Amino acid sequence: MERSGNWGIGPESVRMVELGHPWIIADSYTKRWPTGQAGQVVELTDNAGRFLASALLDPQERIVARVLARERMRLDLAWLTTRVQAAVDLRSQHAGLGDTNAFRLVNGEGDGLPGLTVDRYGDYLMVQIYCNGWRAHLKLITQVLQNLLQPSGIYEKARPQNTRELEASSETKRYGRLLAGTPAPQQLEVRENGLIFLVSLETGLNTGLFLDQRSNRCDLMKRADGKRVLNLFAYTGAFSVAAAAAGASLVTSVDASPGYTEWSKANFGANRLNPKRHEFIVGDCLEALADLARRKNQYDIILMDPPSFSTTAKSRFTTRGGTSDLVAASLPLLTAGGLLIASSNHQKVDVADYLKELRRGALQSNSDLRVISLVGQAEDFPYLVTFPEGRYLKYALCVKSA
Repeated sequence: MERSGNWGIGPESVRMVELGHPWIIADSYTKRWPTGQAGQVVELTDNAGRFLASALLDPQERIVARVLARERMRLDLAWLTTRVQAAVDLRSQHAGLGDTNAFRLVNGEGDGLPGLTVDRYGDYLMVQIYCNGWRAHLKLITQVLQNLLQPSGIYEKARPQNTRELEASSETKRYGRLLAGTPAPQQLEVRENGLIFLVSLETGLNTGLFLDQRSNRCDLMKRADGKRVLNLFAYTGAFSVAAAAAGASLVTSVDASPGYTEWSKANFGANRLNPKRHEFIVGDCLEALADLARRKNQYDIILMDPPSFSTTAKSRFTTRGGTSDLVAASLPLLTAGGLLIASSNHQKVDVADYLKELRRGALQSNSDLRVISLVGQAEDFPYLVTFPEGRYLKYALCVKSA
């Protein structure tokens, strides 16, 4: 614990800390702080010098500190072991993982470790750091994970700042590195809801499986039998595989990336599903929707789970403002009484604004949509009630009126 110097915060930050929010945002008060190093644990105080919380310092970033505890503490082996063990216990007691060995083990702020996530992929663990303050403690993190879980290997996957610019060319670049243990296969098989998915712990910005949608894929499997399903922004086809495995009569998967489309076909094969019985389209989703409309295709379920931002050669998509156009273009292809599933992981778009986007899209296409379910991420992605940013995923099931 760094006790020298004055790590005082202003009245607004004091109020946020007392309300349980874990972030300290840079302002005129934090500019007066002593020179500090990322990774220091400092004692935050109010203007009167009253102790408020222990926080992990990250002085060069907009979030200059993250609250670790409301009491004085040391970020050592014992403290970190207790926090990680609590996260492990929460999953075993409440996550309902069933036949799943790919899930989030530590969810940052939701597990009292703000800026740090740990995912389990079979016998391997993946650490991701969203706060430079944790980099100084990476060896300690690795030691705790080895002691508690004895994984075959522990990887770190870097989070570059300019992910928007990198997204289109990131598929084959190596962002992951082995911290401890033995290397994983280039295509590692993991299980989710009894299905097999291939993930990469080294290449790409992501591993090929978004774990926060696990329970939503399970829900889709209950609805897809005998249905024609259109999956937009299909990525590596996890939702498509779930639908096909559940008995969908046709799954059409659309993604701008040829590489991800081949990965999607490989996921079909890993589950003994013949990809030739289904349809894969490489291209811009809005263009694909226009083409499918010209062909007078109809679907019983249309699912859209776009990234917050994506760029193709002919168009740009952003969740803020782009969702309504996507909904409007999709609804003519949806049968009366069919299901539109719209999902967004954009943290800065709240539920109310997202529903407005769905409303705009429905009005543009002169359709009526009824929301029958609106949920978020799976149980292994807990969030604090005092940290609304932690509820980032919006997954809306909407019925098109007859």
